[in-house]
Amino acid sequence: MRFAPTCLPAALALLLLPVAPALSDNLRCAGSPAVPGKLALELGKSTLMRLPDTVSGRSIGNPHVLQATLVAPDTLYLVGAEIGSTNLIVQGKTGACSVVEVAVGLDVSPLRASLAELLPQERSIKVSAAADAIALSGSVSDGATLAQVLDLAQAFVRQAPQPLARKEGATAQASAPGPRLVNLLAVSAPQQVKLEVKVAEVSKTLLDKLEAGLSLRHASGSWTAMVLADFLSGTLGSGLALTKSNGSSVRLDAERQDGQVRILAEPTVMAMSGQEGSFLAGGKVMVPVAQESNRITLEEKEFGVGLKFTPTVLAGGRINLKVAPEVSELSRDGVGVSNGNFSGRAIFPLITTRRASTTVQLQDGQSFAIGGLIRHTQVNNVKGVPLLSEIPVLGALFRSSDFQNDRSELLFVITAHLVKPDGEGAGLDGAAAAAAQARYRKSFTEPAPDAGERK
Repeated sequence: MRFAPTCLPAALALLLLPVAPALSDNLRCAGSPAVPGKLALELGKSTLMRLPDTVSGRSIGNPHVLQATLVAPDTLYLVGAEIGSTNLIVQGKTGACSVVEVAVGLDVSPLRASLAELLPQERSIKVSAAADAIALSGSVSDGATLAQVLDLAQAFVRQAPQPLARKEGATAQASAPGPRLVNLLAVSAPQQVKLEVKVAEVSKTLLDKLEAGLSLRHASGSWTAMVLADFLSGTLGSGLALTKSNGSSVRLDAERQDGQVRILAEPTVMAMSGQEGSFLAGGKVMVPVAQESNRITLEEKEFGVGLKFTPTVLAGGRINLKVAPEVSELSRDGVGVSNGNFSGRAIFPLITTRRASTTVQLQDGQSFAIGGLIRHTQVNNVKGVPLLSEIPVLGALFRSSDFQNDRSELLFVITAHLVKPDGEGAGLDGAAAAAAQARYRKSFTEPAPDAGERK
């Protein structure tokens, strides 16, 4: 056999290496084994273990977890092959045996380094390996930081080293799951968000009065809309009087009592950071839906005043709020549907909807308003002489029609508050609780507005 010139030095070097003696797995220990030692290995990493005596035999409890190779008469080369724990018994030339408890886990030092580099202000995060899982403990400042930490940890888990048996294609280990992520982190900032919502329908007549009497503008939008939003949120007190240059005036509290500012709903809803909260004051209607094979099923449709929101608490107490308010109602005019197989005509309900969706960032206690959803309705009032007005052709002489146009704008005013779950701030404060009790007692003790007329 001939060797290439470049391969000849390597072949000679292999021949000169000392040959390790063959190890026996059948151990017969002389005397009692020594106190077991402990060794921790990371998955996929190796180490050298030097023993005080020449090694004559060794036994591994679980060969899938640990691989041991003799590289010198008194030195073993150990590799962590699978996450788990096992023991290694080594017998020396004198017959004495040593026991080593070996635990193989994930190396989480790269994740610790990434968190320290990318989030240096978060010093309370602890990363540890527990069996086949990575445990995150400690605390973070807010919910946004928690999401970032979990994203980094998930990326690390996806790139975690695979067991050696799986890399070699062993069928027994092919279906073994990867490492898990255990989240034990606590959030220091308040993670509950309370929304105070006021949904009002404002007559365009009132808006025209305000816009005709005032020409003030604001950088963030219409001054008129700001006045109405502050009035509905309660920051302007019980009322506001506005006077034009010609002497006419508008008072908002009076307009509210006269029905030009109609409060549709005033819910107070609460949700955890990152979780969706919802509110609905209305009802449901059954709508037929065509299916296969000429089948018709009934599907529920909700209508009324509704709100869906998803808050996320950010750093510094800021609130990222995704909110979608909606107001829907049953129309006076339904939808007529006729079927060729049956005589007659079916009238199905029709729902008119006004909705909006937006994402904003607020500080604790700040409010914002959503407007611009305008509804235009036309009502035809017919007045006539009984019987005579129903005569064909000639009945038109005994009746009259009056058309009334009504335009209104839907206004949502939303105020966000951070709420602490432990004690202070967890529920209503003293003033809010007293106001709620007063409204409750008032609704049961005061007579109805038309009580005097029924006597």
